[in-house]
This record gives sequence, structure tokens and C-alpha cells, in this order.
Amino acid sequence: MKRILKTIGIGALSISATFFTLGQLQAAEVIKIGAVAPKTGPLAGGSTVSHWPNLKLWVSQVNGRGGLKLKSGRAKIELIEYDDRTNPGETIKAVQRLATQDKVDFIISPYGTGLNLAAAPIFAKYGYPQIAVTAITDKVPALTKRYPNLFFLLGNTTAFTQSVADILKKLVADGKIGNRVAMVNVADAFGIELANAARPIFKAAGLDIVYDKSYPLGTQDLSPVVKGAKAANPDAFIAWSYPPDTFGLTAQAKIVGLNVKAFYTAVATAFPVYAGKFGGAIENVLGAGGVNPDSAEMKAYRKAHKEVTGKDADYWASPVVYASLQILEQAIEAVGSKDRKAVTAHIKANSFNTVIGPVRFNNQNNDKFWTVGQWQNGVFHGVSSTGRPGAKTVKLKSGW
Repeated sequence: MKRILKTIGIGALSISATFFTLGQLQAAEVIKIGAVAPKTGPLAGGSTVSHWPNLKLWVSQVNGRGGLKLKSGRAKIELIEYDDRTNPGETIKAVQRLATQDKVDFIISPYGTGLNLAAAPIFAKYGYPQIAVTAITDKVPALTKRYPNLFFLLGNTTAFTQSVADILKKLVADGKIGNRVAMVNVADAFGIELANAARPIFKAAGLDIVYDKSYPLGTQDLSPVVKGAKAANPDAFIAWSYPPDTFGLTAQAKIVGLNVKAFYTAVATAFPVYAGKFGGAIENVLGAGGVNPDSAEMKAYRKAHKEVTGKDADYWASPVVYASLQILEQAIEAVGSKDRKAVTAHIKANSFNTVIGPVRFNNQNNDKFWTVGQWQNGVFHGVSSTGRPGAKTVKLKSGW
């Protein structure tokens, strides 16, 4: 059972908090865990698919087992949730409040690259391990050197762009497509960094970027962007996009007839609701991430996710978010206490069994991750990775 605290105003901060009471938990001890991510704003669509349901699943499972195993006994989770409204300033305020006023034992990493980077100094200041699960950047070496408590799980920019370039290069070499690429990106930390990385990588792969356009986060009308891409007569369309624009760009591509044999959009391409909205039209659409849906661990995870949350997990970030929670759980139980410094040290030094496979951080970075997936027969399969098994062969798209 749970009760929802009333909204508490802190400047423009929108806050909602969920607590499990001591009496209801009937545990000798409680472990307080905070979470801040969008429930409103441009990134809420992604966060409510990949982030929040996995927290619900994990808390339900842990508390259902009697809580986390500490040396002092089992401790059930008391979860405090804040909505940052997709605003970096609000993310910072919420993390600060969790640390100084709520005095939580641990804080779950925010959602999205920009919000994770904005919050990193606060996590570091108060000594909280930050497993930045939904963040992609090439600045990992510099950031982990600056913040010894910061871990990256989802991948880096170069790997994602290089994988896309390698796929296109092979299709060109096999004579299946030409080398003309239309590339667009959301003007956010995520999209800007990916586009900047892609330009020299695509050039080195012999790809000709014939259209290169950015658009602001939250753009409602993407028809000019897609019409411009079509006018450039590309053989492939690549969008470094966030959820709202992934849907918008795909819808506009159908409307204007942007028929390319390699069509790629980034975040949210792996969402079940993406397939629900566009149906069979997305067959062979490429996107960021992917999974091996045939593994026993993934099948069990997806089944539990549906049973507990009532929603289907997505085929990329959802299981990675869940894996980050598994890592935190295993580290806390191995240490046997709420000692954040010891938990951080354990994460650095050990391997973890997760739903995405074994994870061991190399200089605080996970170097085995899916980079590109593709919708094939109603499932988003991984087709390229940096070391995960089960990749499918890339297929050409044929119209909408």
C-alpha cells in the first residue's frame, strides 16, 4: 500500500512522492531511495516507458522478497519520486532535495543525457553512486575522471554512430543502396553530440551527407524537416531523435513519401507503442539500441514487467534501466549496508549478472551494449552491438 504526498512547491519544481509506511512494510529497517525523472515535459513520453515502470517493477520484486539483505536484516524500499518536468534546473533541485532534506540512502539516476550530466555534480557532492543508464556521450573518460561515483551503462556516441555507418557502408558495398544520406538531429545534448560524431565517421565510410538539419527539442511540426530531406533525394535517412520527434518524423515520412531503403530514428524506435501506432509500416525500420529477445533472461524480464506494470517493456532502454537497478541491489547486498562509499567501490570492482547479460565496468563504463536494432516481424531485434550475442541480419526497408 502507498500514499501519495501532496505536491510541494520549490520554485518551479513539480514534486510527487510515494512512500511505503513503516507499519505497512513490517520491516525492521527501511532503505530510502529517491528517483527524479520527467513525468511531464518533452521527455516524459520516454521516461514513462523506459524509466518509471522499471522502478515500479524492481521495488515490487524487492519488497515482495522481504527487502534488501543487509547485515542488520532485511530492509524494504521506501521510494520517493520527483518530476523534473524535463528541466535540468528542476533535476538539480530535486536531487539536492533528496540528498539534503529527504536524506535518502540512494538516488536513482535521472532520465536522458542532458539531465544526467546536469545532476552529476550534485550526485558527486553528496557521494551518491550514479549509474547513468539513459545517457550516451563520448565524454565518458573525462566525466568519470571528474566524478569517481559516475558510471555509464548505455554506451557512447562514437559506437552508436560508427555502427550506423558500418551498416550503411556494407549496404552500399553490396550494391543495395546508394551512398546519399539525409541526417537530422534534435538540438539537445544527445542529438548534437551524435550528429557531430557522425559527420566525420560517415565521411570516412564513404557516405555523402546531402542533407544536415537540426531542430529544437519539443518541435511540434517536423514536416519542413522531412520535406527538406526528401528533396535531397537520399538513399538513407538518419535521425538522432528523442521520443516525440521519432514519432513525428516517422509520421511525416509516411505522409510525404520519404521512401528510403534504410530509415533510422533513435530513442523510442524500440517502444512497443511505436509499433502500435504505425503497425506493419515500420517493418525493417532501424533504430537505436536493441535486445536479444530470445534469451531466457529477457523473456522472464518482459513477462514480469507486463505482469507488474501492465505495460510491455521497450526493446532497448527498459531492460538496461532494470539492469542498473539489479547492479545497485547486488552491490548494496554485497556490502550489507547503506554505506554509499563502499557500494560505489563494489560497483567499480565487480561483475554483475543482469537481464542484459554480464556487466563489468571498465573505468566506470560498460563497454558491451547494443547499438542498432531493427523491427523484424513485429519484434525489435538487435542487429549491431559492441559484444552482445544474438544479432540479426539487417534487412532493407520497402516503402511504407
